[in-house]
Amino acid sequence: MDWDLDTIIAILSIVVPLAAFGWEFGVVGRKRLGYRVQMDTLATDTAHSPYAGVLRELHDDHGSTLTNPSFVLLRIENAGWQPIVEGDYLTSESDKTGIRVTFQYRRVAGAVVTEPSQPELRDFFTEEVGGFGYGEENGAGLIRLPKVKLNRRAHYKVLAVLESTSGDQREDFPDPVFRADVSGGNGRGLLARFVKFKMSRTESHRFASRPGWVFVTLLALGVLIQAATLTFAPEPAPRDCVGGTLYLHGSTAFEPAVRKAAAAYTDRCRRAEVSIPVTADTFSGSTEGLNDLERIGEDAGIEPGEGLADHIAFSDGKALGNHPRLLSRPLAYLPYTLVVNADADVEDLTREQIRAIYSGEVKRWSEVGGADIPVHLVNRHRGSGTRTALVERVLGDKEPVAPTVSDCTALTPATWGACEVGKTSTLVDMTADIPGAIGYSEVSSAEREDGVVLLRIDGQEPTLTGVEQGDYPYWETEYAYTYGRAPDGSLAQAFLSFLTVEAGRETLGPYARLCSEVDKPGLCEPT
Repeated sequence: MDWDLDTIIAILSIVVPLAAFGWEFGVVGRKRLGYRVQMDTLATDTAHSPYAGVLRELHDDHGSTLTNPSFVLLRIENAGWQPIVEGDYLTSESDKTGIRVTFQYRRVAGAVVTEPSQPELRDFFTEEVGGFGYGEENGAGLIRLPKVKLNRRAHYKVLAVLESTSGDQREDFPDPVFRADVSGGNGRGLLARFVKFKMSRTESHRFASRPGWVFVTLLALGVLIQAATLTFAPEPAPRDCVGGTLYLHGSTAFEPAVRKAAAAYTDRCRRAEVSIPVTADTFSGSTEGLNDLERIGEDAGIEPGEGLADHIAFSDGKALGNHPRLLSRPLAYLPYTLVVNADADVEDLTREQIRAIYSGEVKRWSEVGGADIPVHLVNRHRGSGTRTALVERVLGDKEPVAPTVSDCTALTPATWGACEVGKTSTLVDMTADIPGAIGYSEVSSAEREDGVVLLRIDGQEPTLTGVEQGDYPYWETEYAYTYGRAPDGSLAQAFLSFLTVEAGRETLGPYARLCSEVDKPGLCEPT
């Protein structure tokens, strides 16, 4: 037999799915103890705050009022095709508990068993049988569940009330941790000696289970790959392309340029199987993006001297605070602009006038030569790099006046007011829609919006020329951050090189100066 590529692919497309199917259903699926977390929600969640008053009156079994309660609904089930009996639980015979569930930063205030698939299951949760209860383990809340005998597809649920132990009003908690093992069978044979299965999370399926999808997907991929190799020989990807998935975070002001660069890199390196997922929630602001990157690196257990290969965060200016494991790389500096609703009838303001506006001293545009309508300040939230640059370079390190409403749409047309939004695109849209509004943005997003005017500062235009040859003050250097040094040959390193060299000029256009084009690239500031 000729062992060419087509033959190997044909054999693997049959053997691999069958082996996966046999392992999943014949071995792993024989005895499988599964769980689902069907609910884990705060009783005082802000989305339900009008109804949270009664829930705050909950008490634990000691009579203490619960100040930050949460509800958890757990489902325990036999997800295999053989019954699970008491002897299958991998705990000592003297231990009546078969499953332990822990909750970090929470204690258990109460727990009940509900919705058993058959009434007889309730008999396992009595004091005589033992093994059921709740308490604490290593500082975490603990629920103990007995060694329940479960027939195929049998299940029961546990509803628990928990209380935060972190001392603050947390909005989320780590997922519950389940600890339980089930033996592989009756203890006979070589397979049963080493095949032991940990408790696994289960899911519902509309068409097929995950193993079924794996089987179908692998089989389909094998057929498609073989057909593709028989039809044509694809051109290889460029040598500097690196495959994989890259995750982006950070600045909403720099988002348009990064989106364009990501699309260009994905198209250029499509044969390298590159994925750079970009959604509406990908960019959430400089500070939040840096915090996300730091958390992901810590969760991944990256050792000092090593780096994360598939995450990059972008920041308007240097990172604030202490981030010792994040390494920066300047990409470009670019002008930002104040944007004013066209109804305000202003095009040029001095720094002193701008500071008076953002301090709340000036409340009508007529006070600075504009229309006789009130000023409406549309700000970004604290942590925004665009806002930080405005404060440091234009407002003399003084923060804008506090918001007067929680939603910009609640601003009254006839009255001065201020609000805050989370993204650059939202700020520009609000400024265009609200008469008398003023905000700030990177230049390219503002130029694309009708109904706003890009404001001059002390007669200087918000352009690269104004920054480099004049005295335009509102600009910032964009930085890319990685957790540790991105490994050589990683997708993060390849994308940064692509962004700063090949795609930089095309994606940033006339709005920015690449750091590679200035005399001191490491400093990357106008000279």
